[in-house]
Amino acid sequence: MSRNRIRVAALTEEGAAMKNWRYVALHTVVAAVFIFVLQRFALNATLESSLLWALVFGGCAAFVANMQSNR
Repeated sequence: MSRNRIRVAALTEEGAAMKNWRYVALHTVVAAVFIFVLQRFALNATLESSLLWALVFGGCAAFVANMQSNR
């Protein structure tokens, strides 16, 4: 009976970890796309500048989402 409880606990932790990684990835992609579209089309920035800002904001968003998921 205790083996089943251990197995269920392990599966629950793996499921929670996968959910957190999906959340972090989704947060990163949405932030990067948002800042790219804002820079490129709303502010008429160059492609290189828009990609650089998207990379920076995506990295910052990944950091923030990771910190929040570890709380």
